[in-house]
Amino acid sequence: MKDFKTCTTMLVGKAASTDGSTIVGRNEDIREPKFPIKFLVRPAHDNQNQTFTSEKTGVKIPLPKHAYRYTCQPVAMSGFSNHAYEEGGVNEKNVCMSATETTSNNQQFLKADPLTKYGLNEIDMPTVILPYINSAQDGVKRLGKLLEKYGTGESNGIIFSDKNEIWYVETAGGHHWVAQRIPDDCYAIAPNQMMIQNVDFDDPKNFMWSPDLPEFVKQHHLNPDLKEFNWRHIAGTRTTHDLHFSNGRAWYGQRMFTSSAKQSPMDPEIPFLHHPDHKLSIVDVEKFLSSHYQGTPYDPYGKDKVHHYKFRPVGVSTNRASHILQIRNDRNLKYSCVEWLGLGNLVFSPYVPFYTNISQTPANYQTAGDHFDRHSAYWMYELLQSLVIPHYHGLIKTVNQYREACQSDEFKLLNHFDQQAKQIQPDQMTNFLTKASFKMANHITYKTQTLIRQLIEKTLALQNDQYIKNYSTPPRKY
Repeated sequence: MKDFKTCTTMLVGKAASTDGSTIVGRNEDIREPKFPIKFLVRPAHDNQNQTFTSEKTGVKIPLPKHAYRYTCQPVAMSGFSNHAYEEGGVNEKNVCMSATETTSNNQQFLKADPLTKYGLNEIDMPTVILPYINSAQDGVKRLGKLLEKYGTGESNGIIFSDKNEIWYVETAGGHHWVAQRIPDDCYAIAPNQMMIQNVDFDDPKNFMWSPDLPEFVKQHHLNPDLKEFNWRHIAGTRTTHDLHFSNGRAWYGQRMFTSSAKQSPMDPEIPFLHHPDHKLSIVDVEKFLSSHYQGTPYDPYGKDKVHHYKFRPVGVSTNRASHILQIRNDRNLKYSCVEWLGLGNLVFSPYVPFYTNISQTPANYQTAGDHFDRHSAYWMYELLQSLVIPHYHGLIKTVNQYREACQSDEFKLLNHFDQQAKQIQPDQMTNFLTKASFKMANHITYKTQTLIRQLIEKTLALQNDQYIKNYSTPPRKY
């Protein structure tokens, strides 16, 4: 399954955001035509000498005694367990994890440290890490120790955040890794390629790494640079595929938020970290994660048919889900965390806010399977995509109006419930936030179902107009 997974990540430090939030966003993209996803809450529980066994690799990992409550988005396709590919969420200690951003390593590094067949892969990472960490740094350290002991069969980027900081981890080979703290005043974009650049081994406050990494790289002659320890150069790839499949997304994000930086989408040295021209909000992150090179010749929905498939866009038909994990430092800890969840193609689907201090999710978010189900949120948004794409130019104005209305309503509702939460007793907070999240999600579900009915009627009208146009002209003479 890993070979079919592609994603896009955006990270925003607390001093780079409009309200002091740390923000972590990632699209989960799957090339499989069907990859149903649920949104669930895993309750806190105690493990009695429990060992986790991976259904994919068979790796056996002893688990800590207590597991915190956490949110997640597991795959709901037949053939997978209920814990497969949980992807991302927030635990009860307000620690976020998103896993993973698929990357690739160069052959020289892989020869020195081959991938392992029976290690810890994306499919299991949140399950064995997120319920057991108390901070973003805890997450990095636990992941690092597991990679060093059990290895991995994939190259990935993994994100951890809390109210103070964001860390981005990149694995290389079977057992090595580097983690970088995102500076508070920066944002970062990761588009399916190694992005961390110069590593400072004298700055442990901003970098972490596998213990033997400097000596390992030196021993195997993996550093092509004369002075720097550039992780992207040492472990990453630099191919034509990278330039067309990955680079453009990093370039477009920089174009959106740091217009002063003039770069080419074909530049393999696009920086990982950027200072934005203005502070960034949830709206900005949503815009990037749903973007498709608007305003450039590379827009696949644009009129330029020569260049529109030159670079792979962020918002694309292979989007299956997206999460934006926000920790708001201007709110009480009990209701400071919001998980903005999008399903289906993000060009058309809205993000729906959920408090993460909740006990369950709405029934339609817990419902998904191999086949279309009108009671499933996942399938509702896949239906939306299937209606719009064949008639994009005839329907997109209506869809954009719907998305803007959803976004406006969500912010009003979220602020309303935030104000009410101030009066709620601590022992009633989880129950209150669960009900509030249900109300917000149900409101957007109703708006989406209304839109789908409108689009079906508009689609019939467009098809009818096309029929009349085709057959009302005089027949050709042969």
